[in-house]
Amino acid sequence: MEPRFYKVSRAKRQVLVDFIADALEFQGCRLLHRPDSGTAPYRFTFELPSGERMGIMAYAFFANSKVTKNRPGDEHRFQVKYGPDDKQEHSIWQDPFGLYTTIFCGIDPERGTFVGVDPEMHNPTRFFMSIEYKQHHSEATLKNGWHVWERDRRENTEEPAEVMIGGTRSSFLRYVRFEREALGEDQGHRALLAERPEIWMPPTRMIQPDNFTRPEADKLHQLATEFEMSERQVLDLIASARRLKMAVRGWVAEEHLVKQLSQLEGVTDCIRLDEEGGPDLRLNYARVPLTVECKNVLRQRAANGLARMDFQRTRASKNDPCSRYYSPTDFDVLAACLHAVEESWTFRYAIPITLDVHSRCPAKLSNNVRVDERWKNSASAVLSEAVRLKN
Repeated sequence: MEPRFYKVSRAKRQVLVDFIADALEFQGCRLLHRPDSGTAPYRFTFELPSGERMGIMAYAFFANSKVTKNRPGDEHRFQVKYGPDDKQEHSIWQDPFGLYTTIFCGIDPERGTFVGVDPEMHNPTRFFMSIEYKQHHSEATLKNGWHVWERDRRENTEEPAEVMIGGTRSSFLRYVRFEREALGEDQGHRALLAERPEIWMPPTRMIQPDNFTRPEADKLHQLATEFEMSERQVLDLIASARRLKMAVRGWVAEEHLVKQLSQLEGVTDCIRLDEEGGPDLRLNYARVPLTVECKNVLRQRAANGLARMDFQRTRASKNDPCSRYYSPTDFDVLAACLHAVEESWTFRYAIPITLDVHSRCPAKLSNNVRVDERWKNSASAVLSEAVRLKN
């Protein structure tokens, strides 16, 4: 699908294009294509000092702190608006070939800062809408040059959790690299990657498949043999290709869960499922078939120290807003992966019917989940309870 472009005021928007261009050049990049400010979103291509070439598609908007009637005095915001307010949903373009990185951000030219949000969380989007953040986040961005936080939202709100990234001109290239890396990640791991760049920016290694020497077949993984590469070279290839790494990372939590559950006494036939909208795992426990859903927690803990989970689907049916939320009968066991907060592949387990009911959709489970005393460290105990309820 080709991106949709919008005619905007060239004079008013020029400062947004200048900000991005100046930020890239400040990092030593050489601009290969600078877009016309009268047509948005803005497509840039540039060359890094290392010689690497990159491109971005920038959905960029004005951010400010103007006082607005009936709104908090410490509120900053950026208005998402291209063209008239037509009440329609507009797609946010993602390059299917992975050559361009899409960014979705507000730019405050007066402060010299930007605030970015996850493009996929706003895909599709409406024009116009407002994305708010607090003054103390703006101040932290100016002070530190890079700031990560979770967008403020009312307790018990139905809005999904959203991680925001603030930066200055000196961190704009880092922001572009981050968005290339974080595409498709859940919000917990999006925050982890934003806070810990060393996780995803390893030293660059050159892959040399021509130097492949075939070892004994029983000492090399079949995939490495097929590719005529060493196992290290295969891993380096995955690490160097964003789409490959994104696909692998998306399966890692479930793979760790399968490994841990498979080792339990009484568990047999533990396998991953690859069905759209269905449970993630199926297993037999004490010869009883059970299904398991695996969800990642958010990076930011609750005020009382408990891990939090934004427990809802990405999209809802237009005819049924409650379809966004899970039913207690959708699976037998829910596993919370705590990697985003503990940075280790640990899990807690719960029976769905023990969790809170959604305030507006009584047949569904609440989307605001705290990993409290209802969640157990012992998978065996929870599986045993699931068997008892099923019988």
